[in-house]
Amino acid sequence: MRTINLVPSFLREHILNMAGDSTAGHIGCAFSLVEVVASLYGEVATYNKDNPNDPERDLICLSKGHGVMAFYAVFYELGWINDEDIKNYFKNGSRLFGLCEDHLDGIEVSGGSLGHGLPVATGMAHGLKLKNSSRHIYCIVGDGELNEGSIWEAILFAGHHKLNNLTIIIDYNKYQAMGQVKDIINLEPMDKKFESFGFETLICDGHNIEELNDSLKKLKSSINPTVLIANTVKGKGVDFMENNNLWHYKKMTADEESLAYNKVRSKEL
Repeated sequence: MRTINLVPSFLREHILNMAGDSTAGHIGCAFSLVEVVASLYGEVATYNKDNPNDPERDLICLSKGHGVMAFYAVFYELGWINDEDIKNYFKNGSRLFGLCEDHLDGIEVSGGSLGHGLPVATGMAHGLKLKNSSRHIYCIVGDGELNEGSIWEAILFAGHHKLNNLTIIIDYNKYQAMGQVKDIINLEPMDKKFESFGFETLICDGHNIEELNDSLKKLKSSINPTVLIANTVKGKGVDFMENNNLWHYKKMTADEESLAYNKVRSKEL
């Protein structure tokens, strides 16, 4: 039986395996999510490791679709995808796309067009609430994605209907595709904005799994919809990628790939 290991350094190595064998970018976007997905699939969410389609599972939705390699890394550890999938990521005929698409078991929403995933997740939460279901919805959004109007329409809806089965997790790495969030559309004070919509809000270190676990478990007991603002670093885990927005799009050279592997593997020791 395969040992499941959601250690962040292992997950980052899987991401490098995918990115190194393809023409894909979005490495920095996936690296900032690693601890968030490790927390959700490690301790927080209720799901069946042997069946990604278990009808009683909590739903983990990725609205920030370009971070999907972090999900694929977890799926590989869970055995939901295999070595061939990792090797052929983003290549012709692969079932692993560069943006999350819900044709793949484990992907709950298609998140290619930013701003769409949260409205879909909110609809799921509303439907489950009407059915008196105990299932919970977690939806990961990017900070740049919060520029989308559809996001705030969904937040208005969730607050009005008191969807306490919905938790939004913001990957707050302070960058979006074209630069720093504060220079494009400043989001601060983000916590106050969500509180004004009727959300309970917490802020944590998005690379500290213990903080993530504690915060998400606390929010799950709220009587209101909730949001966790996870302060993260784009490109986390490889120092020459950290807070360097080139790695939103950039592909690795052979030398960069070798150096990145060495830096990630050094954290496994």
